[in-house]
Amino acid sequence: MVTLKKYNLSGKELGQVEVNEALVNAEANGQMVKDYIVAIRENARQWSANTKGRSEVNHSTKKPHPQKGGGRARQGMLSAPQYKGGGRVFGPKPKFDQHVRINKKERQAAIRFLFGEKFRNNKVHVIDSTELDAPKTKSLAAFFKARDVKGRILFLGEGTYTEIVNGDSKKLVSVPSDKHTNFAKSMRNIPKAEFSLAKNVNGYDLLVAHDIIMTESALQEINEWLG
Repeated sequence: MVTLKKYNLSGKELGQVEVNEALVNAEANGQMVKDYIVAIRENARQWSANTKGRSEVNHSTKKPHPQKGGGRARQGMLSAPQYKGGGRVFGPKPKFDQHVRINKKERQAAIRFLFGEKFRNNKVHVIDSTELDAPKTKSLAAFFKARDVKGRILFLGEGTYTEIVNGDSKKLVSVPSDKHTNFAKSMRNIPKAEFSLAKNVNGYDLLVAHDIIMTESALQEINEWLG
């Protein structure tokens, strides 16, 4: 097992935590990772761009000038695309059912690889907890200074789950919780800092983050999920 140092929000070292070697040494096909990231970006689009064609613009249908006698090219109406205010040729229209399906195993493999990259480059920092009595940006700023963390930062916290029993089967279901509320509010004045639950993280967030800060419990969730 690979170990990482654990800190509190003051930057003081509290001990070490273990990381599954399979997660740290994860490999993946480069094209698969690229396809996964492209799919995330495609699915984030609204597909709501809309333009009007020549039959839809609010414009006169009058013929600009006589067909013959002027030595000019024939023109049919002022709503034609070559005139100011005319319709758009082959312009974008709202699109539906444009969702790009992402294979579950490929998604996990890509996320595992991106996590592994951060571990190998020493870009993962573990804290004991995100619990704060009240929102306080100064506490996070002190941690950044102590650990020399700069740039885009992704915080990962553990989720809250309840067990649902259905006959002989049991299933853990995520439920809303306020445990990270003060911590998330403390990040509001910190530029380029985002917060996410560990199991809600996606590959794009991991890719663009310069450093990842997660709780020990969130690391255990990642170990169980991807390790």
